[in-house]
Amino acid sequence: MLNGEKLTLGIESTCDETGAALVAGKTRLIANVVATSMDEYARYGGIIPEIASRAHLESFLPVVTSALDQAGAKLEDVDQIGVAAGPGLIGSLAVGIAGAKALATATGKPLYGVNHVIGHLAVDQLVNGTIELPAVGLVVSGGHTNLLLITDFGAPGGIRELGGTLDDASGEAFDKVGRVLGLPYPGGPHVDRLSREGTLHAIDFPRGLAGAKYAKTHPYDFSFSGLKTAVARWVDGLERTPEVRNRPDFTKDFSATKEGKPWLPVAEICKGFSESVNDSLVTKTMQALADTGAKTLVVGGGYSANSRLREWLGKECEANGVTLRIPPLKFCTDNGAQIAAITAAVAEAREPSAPDFSPVSALDLMTVTV
Repeated sequence: MLNGEKLTLGIESTCDETGAALVAGKTRLIANVVATSMDEYARYGGIIPEIASRAHLESFLPVVTSALDQAGAKLEDVDQIGVAAGPGLIGSLAVGIAGAKALATATGKPLYGVNHVIGHLAVDQLVNGTIELPAVGLVVSGGHTNLLLITDFGAPGGIRELGGTLDDASGEAFDKVGRVLGLPYPGGPHVDRLSREGTLHAIDFPRGLAGAKYAKTHPYDFSFSGLKTAVARWVDGLERTPEVRNRPDFTKDFSATKEGKPWLPVAEICKGFSESVNDSLVTKTMQALADTGAKTLVVGGGYSANSRLREWLGKECEANGVTLRIPPLKFCTDNGAQIAAITAAVAEAREPSAPDFSPVSALDLMTVTV
């Protein structure tokens, strides 16, 4: 306990961030520490699971210790522990779960294996207070793009999946397009930055699962694979022209830079691509709000840092009388606060996880605890 409030320790290790956070009660964040191994993967162009697992092993105890020190608390002050049980990389999850089980066993505290993705939505309660339900949840990240209907974080059946991507996630598509354009890994933030310099409609790309045909069969689903291919073909077509091939700076072995390939209209491509992705996200999200009658929209995940998405959703929600709940940028990427937040939100209504629970790399979004 801390000043009469239950103290929750949340532990995150689903991908390349090791996080630990402490929440007092359900909404008061008092410590949040994150260690990342992101820089290790720039030369590979993507996450290497074995390196990520090793980084978690090295960071686990220092991160947890630092969070306790930041809060001015001791391990014995913690009332309950939450750890990401999935979805995520199986090796990374296993490290976090093993560490959390050791802490729970040593202290005799209850342990909850929780859904990392739902934590992305619950974390906003640490900033703006309790979320008014029912709410539509939009999860957008490198691994997920889903629409959820939330009626209760803790009760069984309180979260229902409305739809999701049929192929690439939004953040994944941004990173892949970034690679095509010669931008450093991860490409998403660079594509977002450069899109702000582009001209609207200079280049238009298709919208996946759009139009009347798909409004009936896939009203809340997304598809970004075709869009990614359209960008790659557009670039390939330009790079086959003599005007480009005869340039002295043209090379097939281009080394990534923050401005991308100099022979491409990178900002215009980024603008067209960004508009297509965000148009799909905003259009289907607003449709879900209208169809469900929910008046609150909660957005979470790494891609929720995208400037165009935040701007567009803000305007649409204001025009339609919807309360937009979107966390500050520091809570968009993976962190322990999201795990502590969802654990604190569900612990009263849920039993602790069984001592022998295992990581679930493809944990479905309607399973809040394992």
